[in-house]
Amino acid sequence: MSKKSISLTDDLHTYLIKTSLRETEVQKSLRSQTAKLSESNMQISPEQGQFMQLLVKLTGASQIIEVGVFTGYSTLAMALGLEGRGKIVACDISKKWTDIATRYWDEAGVSSLIELKLGPAIETLRALRNSWQCGHFDLAFIDADKENYIAYYEQCLELIRPGGLILIDNTLWDGKVADISNNEEETTAIRQLNNNIYQDERVDISLLPISDGLTLARKR
Repeated sequence: MSKKSISLTDDLHTYLIKTSLRETEVQKSLRSQTAKLSESNMQISPEQGQFMQLLVKLTGASQIIEVGVFTGYSTLAMALGLEGRGKIVACDISKKWTDIATRYWDEAGVSSLIELKLGPAIETLRALRNSWQCGHFDLAFIDADKENYIAYYEQCLELIRPGGLILIDNTLWDGKVADISNNEEETTAIRQLNNNIYQDERVDISLLPISDGLTLARKR
């Protein structure tokens, strides 16, 4: 029995996908189109999307915030987990990328569950707070510009209810966070966020080595 998480070789990852991934045809098509973009590395892995969809079902979440949409795969995965109820407030600044997203949301029949907010997410989250929606949300997913991760985390922590869950992507950052000689702005921002959450008594936490690192923070 291993004392640490197993490393995924290409062959083992292929096996994982082959024996556990259940995607709809729309999800497969969206992944295929996104793979053609030069920014395709910004999309979450399909196994992470399936895990997030399962979390939506397990927690019974019906009100969700997403910070960072890209082409909408993560949004689609979570929307399918809603099973026809609730809403996702999806924040992004790119009409180019979210135009792709909305087309696939329409095709999957989940558009009515998604409210897309184009503009700086900090402003959208602040507006939600100012409209007395603190404690209204069950789950938040953060996957946007890393320099603002701490600000997004603090805003989402106010917006979700006690017992609600915050998911934060890229918290292992391709291993760069463990390299003390790496002081790039994005790496430093993620490293600081990880330290902050580790010391944050307002939440219960787990950092999972799925994809590029996924932190779960449950509001106490």
